[in-house]
Amino acid sequence: MRISDKKREKISEQILAYLFSINPRPEFTNKIAQEIIRDEEFTKKLLLDLKKKDFVIEVRKNPQGISYLRRSRWKLNPKVYKIYSQKQN
Repeated sequence: MRISDKKREKISEQILAYLFSINPRPEFTNKIAQEIIRDEEFTKKLLLDLKKKDFVIEVRKNPQGISYLRRSRWKLNPKVYKIYSQKQN
């Protein structure tokens, strides 16, 4: 089943809103998928699209600086956060 571009855009907005609410803390893909009630693989595809558009940043290391082998955490790009927070006021 194919999801329309309009619906993909709405789900991407939900991801951005969630990342905005927890900023500056990065979050794992599976936790984001739980919050927006979507499949992890689908959520990862949307996050990679958002990364290409420079809306989110992929964090590939843990707080101690050790690289993750198969996991990623995601956070909102600081420029996007600034614009988003100005729109909220």
